[in-house]
Amino acid sequence: MIKVTVWNEFVQEQMDVKAAELFPGEDQAETRQWLIDRALEIKEVHHGAIHDTLKALLEEDEEIKVCHVATLDMEECGLTKEVLDDTDVLVYWAHIAHDKMPDEIAERIRDYVLRGMGFIALHSAHPSKPMQKLLGTSGTLQWREGDFCRVWNTCPTHPIAQGIPASFELEEEEMYGEFFDIPKPDDQVFISWYRGGEVFRSGCTWTRGYGKIFYFQPGHETNRSYFNENVRKIIRNAVKWAKPVMRVGVLECPNAVESPESKYQK
Repeated sequence: MIKVTVWNEFVQEQMDVKAAELFPGEDQAETRQWLIDRALEIKEVHHGAIHDTLKALLEEDEEIKVCHVATLDMEECGLTKEVLDDTDVLVYWAHIAHDKMPDEIAERIRDYVLRGMGFIALHSAHPSKPMQKLLGTSGTLQWREGDFCRVWNTCPTHPIAQGIPASFELEEEEMYGEFFDIPKPDDQVFISWYRGGEVFRSGCTWTRGYGKIFYFQPGHETNRSYFNENVRKIIRNAVKWAKPVMRVGVLECPNAVESPESKYQK
């Protein structure tokens, strides 16, 4: 059984009740109404919150168990050492509050990945603090809401691509375009093309320390990409691929007082 923690920023979903408090006054009326409308739209698409959708799609596979759901407003963002000790793979969705993630928690995530935990970053998590700390780049890109997307399978032998056709369509998805500021991926599993003409490296893997990382682009909060069967399967495949091969308790530089050959040199 692969133990998964789903982390969702969980900010936009609550704006229908928090917008008036955060953006008071007539001069903020337009912003306030946009936030309320967006929150209601997200709730309608996901029948609640984004983490509800992610938990449901992951647990369609009997090998995967979502043991924890964590959000930004929890103590330590819900990512305590006890939770991460109990996590094989962390699935991470974030969007508008990257700066609210404390550096201490982002560094904790980084350290757990370096020690062997898997990390799946979804959609707008591209410039999140954990991604920046793991990859060493900004994760910046260009974007535009509401475009047709064709996802191409560019590495069909990769475990994440198993059972996925040569390409599949997403009738409406947020366009992400190049230049995508990431280090060269270990494997480029998917590339997306948009009707506007842009292309994007939409499915990328890296290894950092003992841990595996996968970034996957589809998943704009008001689109239905997480209900597409290919997208759902890719995320489940990614969890299976990213599960720890080995985990180490401490990252250290031991003093090798005796060499392997020392017994022959006495």
